Amino acid sequence: MSEPHDITICILAGGEATRLPGKLALEVGEVPMLVRVFRNLARDREVWISTKGSLPPEIDAQLDAPMVVDRWPKRGPLSGLLSTMSEMRSTWVFACAGDAPFVDAAFVDELATSISPELDAIVPAHAQDAKRIEPLAALYRREAFLREGTPILLGGEGALRLVIDRLRTRFVPARNAAVFTNVNTPADYAGLRGAAV
Repeated sequence: MSEPHDITICILAGGEATRLPGKLALEVGEVPMLVRVFRNLARDREVWISTKGSLPPEIDAQLDAPMVVDRWPKRGPLSGLLSTMSEMRSTWVFACAGDAPFVDAAFVDELATSISPELDAIVPAHAQDAKRIEPLAALYRREAFLREGTPILLGGEGALRLVIDRLRTRFVPARNAAVFTNVNTPADYAGLRGAAV
């Protein structure tokens, strides 16, 4: 198993959020959603934020993390991950969506138990449907991801699944699918506000 300092967190906060603009600033548990995700994951690991530009001051003030502006704007999470991973130095990177308020450090620890020299990626898969995976709640060997992901992005593609298919990947059954709840629409946010967070 990798030691905690071998894993760095990358929170993706550069999406367009066309269905729910400004969602990362919406309050979840009395703090902006992005701050909630940061606090859930920052326990004893360095956290980096992938952005499309500067964050609102009220959010930025609560994030003690380096920020990397996406080099290839509007190209999706693959672009954000490649931009940020190229600045990092850790062996492994845990990628997390900025709108996933239930993913936490304990979940990263659980995935980390699968780390081995033979693997480049550890990706959760849903127990009910193994084809349904969670690439934005997954561990990636940084150098392998950069090696395989860069030509895919530069070739005009952007799907994380294409990168995962080129990596030595272990799919880990997700015991609790609720951890992957994310917020894409006003209805999603209303449901989140109605739940205990």
